[in-house]
Amino acid sequence: VQLQASGGGLVQAGGCLRLSCAASGNIDSIITLGWYRQVPGKDRELVASITDSGAINYAESVKGRFTLSKDNARKSTYLQMNNLKPEDTAVYYCRFGVSWGKGTQVTVSA
Repeated sequence: VQLQASGGGLVQAGGCLRLSCAASGNIDSIITLGWYRQVPGKDRELVASITDSGAINYAESVKGRFTLSKDNARKSTYLQMNNLKPEDTAVYYCRFGVSWGKGTQVTVSA
């Protein structure tokens, strides 16, 4: 499975961005997919994940601001990020099962 993430960019605090991640290949056996983020010097952390049954898990820091969704027909997942904060600045990665996409940079200015 190969993943292509897009949608990152520079935004002011309070703004919004929508990340997209499209998969190519067979994803029928994948149970969980999600979004992670990483800043220099820190471990990669979970932002949000969704199982094949639709159960969604969010990091406490993004609850109420970020929304994860998926489109099975398009083999895609999306992360709608609202009310962005400077501390959301990171490289964001999508993950389908054990496959990782290349990161997309999100920068939030104060």
